[in-house]
Amino acid sequence: MTTHENASPPPSDRGLRRFVNVEPHEIGALIASFAMFFALLSAYYIVRPVRDDIGVTLGKDALHQLFTVVFAVMIVLVPLFGFVAARFPRRLVLPAIYIFFALNLAGFWLVMKSGDRSMPVAGTFFVWASVFNLFVVSLFWSLMSELWSHEEAKRLYGFISAGGTAGALTGPLLTQGLVRLFAPIDLLLVSALLLVVAMSAGLVVRRLRTGGGGPETDAAGGGILDGALKVFTTPLFAKIALFVFLANVVGTFFYLEQARLVAATITNSAERVEFFSGRDFAVSVATFLIEVFGTARILRRFGVTAALLALPVTAAAGVFLLSFDAALWVVAAVMVAERITSFSLANPAIKVIYTLATPSEKYKVQNFIDTVVFRGGDATSGWLYSSLGGGLGFAASTMGVVAAPLVLVWIFVARRLGAEHQQRAAAAA
Repeated sequence: MTTHENASPPPSDRGLRRFVNVEPHEIGALIASFAMFFALLSAYYIVRPVRDDIGVTLGKDALHQLFTVVFAVMIVLVPLFGFVAARFPRRLVLPAIYIFFALNLAGFWLVMKSGDRSMPVAGTFFVWASVFNLFVVSLFWSLMSELWSHEEAKRLYGFISAGGTAGALTGPLLTQGLVRLFAPIDLLLVSALLLVVAMSAGLVVRRLRTGGGGPETDAAGGGILDGALKVFTTPLFAKIALFVFLANVVGTFFYLEQARLVAATITNSAERVEFFSGRDFAVSVATFLIEVFGTARILRRFGVTAALLALPVTAAAGVFLLSFDAALWVVAAVMVAERITSFSLANPAIKVIYTLATPSEKYKVQNFIDTVVFRGGDATSGWLYSSLGGGLGFAASTMGVVAAPLVLVWIFVARRLGAEHQQRAAAAA
C-alpha cells in the first residue's frame, strides 16, 4: 500500500523542487511567501521611478535635507510601531500597517489628481515613499523570520527573495505598459491594490505555518523602545546595525553622485524616468537569476560570512573606480553591481541571522535597524556628501578619501558579524 509520504509528488511540485530544496509540506507556504514579496515589491517599484525623478527635480541640495527629514520621521514612527507591536497580536500588526499605507497611496492619488504638484507635495511624497518602502519590507521579513526556522531560511530565503526581485522586475514593466493607458498618477491606485494582495498572501502564509492562531501570534510585549535598547546592548544586533549603517552611508554616496550626474547629463524628465526604470530592470534580471540558482547554494557552501563580505568588497571596487573616473556610466555600473550583490547575497544573509532571534526581537530590533539605522546612514551620507563638496563630483573631491576607510571598517564588521552568527547557530543547534 502506498502511503501519502511515499506517493510521488505532482509534476508542478517536482518542477519547483528542481530549483529550490523544499520539503513537500513547505511548498504551499513557500509559494505564498514568494507571492507576497512579489506583490509587495511590484507595488513599490511602480512608484519608485516617480520618487527618483522627484529627487532629481528637487536637486542634490534638497535631497540630503530630505534624507534628514526621513530620518527624523523614522525616529518618530519607530516608538509608535513599538507601541503597536507590544500591545496588539502579531497577526494583526502587518495587515493593519499594510492597509494604512494603501490608504496613504489613495490619499496621494486624490491630492495629485486635483493638480497639486507643488514642492511641498513633491517633497512629502519623496519622504513618504522612502518610509513606506522600509516599513513594508521590514515587516515582511519580520513575518518570514517568525515563521521559518534558521535551517529552513538558508534553504528557502533565496527563492523567497526571488519573489521580491520578480516583483521589482514586474513593477517597471507594469508602469511602462499601463502609463500608455492611464495617467501616471493613476498607477498609485494599482500600487495600493498590489499592497492589499501582499497583505492577503501574508495571511495565507501565517495560516499555513501556524494554523492562524495560538500563542505565537500574541503581542510581542515589552516596552516601545526595546528594539533600540537591544541594538545598543546586544553585540550581535550592534554588529548588524553597524553593517547596515555603513552599507547605507557608502551606498548613498553613490546615489547622490548618480543624482548629480543624471541632472547634469539628462535634462528631460521622461528620459530620466526611463533611465531609472531601465537600470532597475537590469538589476532585477541579474538578481532574480542569482537568487533562484545561486543564493541558497552560496549560503550552504560558503556560509553567511562570505555572503556578507561580498557587498563591502563590491563597494570597495566601486570606490576605487569612481575615485578615478566619476562618469555617469561608471556610477550607474557601480550601483547596479552593488544592488545586485545586496539583494541576492547580503540581504538574505542578514535575514537568516534574524531567525535566531526571539519573536519580539524579530519585530522590534529588525524594524529599528531597517528603518532608523538604515535612514540614519542616508542622513549621515547626505551631510558628508554636502560638506565634502558633492557638487564637484566624486573624483574631484575628497569623498574617495573618506569612503575608502569606511569600506575597510565595513569589511571588518562583516567578518565579525559572520563569526558571531556561526557561534550563535552552533549554540542553537
